[in-house]
Amino acid sequence: MPVIDPTAFAELQDSAGTDFVVELVNTFFEEAPPMIAELRAAQKAGAAERFRRAAHSLKTNANTFGATALGAQARELEQGGLPPDASGIDALQAEYDRAVAALKALIDG
Repeated sequence: MPVIDPTAFAELQDSAGTDFVVELVNTFFEEAPPMIAELRAAQKAGAAERFRRAAHSLKTNANTFGATALGAQARELEQGGLPPDASGIDALQAEYDRAVAALKALIDG
């Protein structure tokens, strides 16, 4: 599975325009790290609803760009309830880092 689904990314560019997609990607780069930090904070605090909301937001944003593996990991966290440790968040962070690199390559052409 590619880090970014090329069909989904191309469809987004076709419907929204390349310049707008670049803006969306850059906004994702700004907003996702605080979402991941919120996952960590909520997990540590035992705040299940905060955790679920942060995972849901990250899932939605990832799927927008065709970052399907990242979206799937976020969905698992969203639906899995509050995890006992941060291992799932660590895996999500690693996939986010892969998605960032792939998205940068796509928008930098």
